Amino acid sequence: MTTLPMTVRAKGLPTRVRIHEVGPRDGLQNEKSVVPTEVKAEFVRRLAGAGLTTVEVTSFVHPKWVPQLADAEKLFPLVNDLVGVRLPVLVPNDRGLDRALGLGAREVAVFASATESFARANLNRTVDEALAMFEPVVTRAVEHGLRVRGYLSMCFGDPWEGPVPIEQVVRVTRRLADIGCDELSLGDTIGVATPGHVAALLTALDAAGVTSDRLAVHFHDTYGQALANTLAALQQGVSVVDSSAGGLGGCPYAKSATGNLATEDLVWMLHGLGIETGVDLGRLTATSVWMAEQLGRPSPSRTVRALSHKE
Repeated sequence: MTTLPMTVRAKGLPTRVRIHEVGPRDGLQNEKSVVPTEVKAEFVRRLAGAGLTTVEVTSFVHPKWVPQLADAEKLFPLVNDLVGVRLPVLVPNDRGLDRALGLGAREVAVFASATESFARANLNRTVDEALAMFEPVVTRAVEHGLRVRGYLSMCFGDPWEGPVPIEQVVRVTRRLADIGCDELSLGDTIGVATPGHVAALLTALDAAGVTSDRLAVHFHDTYGQALANTLAALQQGVSVVDSSAGGLGGCPYAKSATGNLATEDLVWMLHGLGIETGVDLGRLTATSVWMAEQLGRPSPSRTVRALSHKE
């Protein structure tokens, strides 16, 4: 039987996409019941076994803010021996960086906001105050030889402020680049982006000197637009895409944020376009089915449901 999907290449797209898997961190952080550390470690290992080369493990945030990630010190050493897999962790401040460095982390990420309302809700600071807090963290991480990613949330819409002006997003992205972030992930935190908006923002960023080779995209699928938005980003030259195995995830500080783009749905589309990912879709699907069993509910990913014959 012919393996599906059939490959039909399209012009103007990257030949390879690196998937930045966020399931263990962003995917699980909003779960109401605490997932055992051993299950999280097995999740990371299975994702790596499916061919994912970047798996975001956890966050060194204060336990009272995100109880699900309170086991960061226990979890990270259980997976840090994986060979050929990048294992970034989120660090909100200097203390978080200290904890990450102490465990031998080689990649870290900081988390900023394009809007004042979300900066207040998430960090209890203004946008500029948050950037000022991150600057010495990023500087010190770079001095220790770490790669640093800058997440920027609310790039397309904010539940309190509504549409976010493109020039506002460009300003904050440019600032994150200037303070030393190697990679910048543009987040559609509440899933309201559409392809034209994505193309317009990426065009404006390019004009401001933030080129596609430094960018990643992070779409939520609230309105079913995540894959369409991803394709629009690929057409603009972006080749790093964030996604979450099984479509897990949300945001504890934005109630309208639903699940992330499912990694399986992303891989199905990319493979159909002839874009290399290095991911074994069968093994990835099996991993998400297994994780869904641990959580006691079916995966929301359409591809997982289709390939596992479970509706």
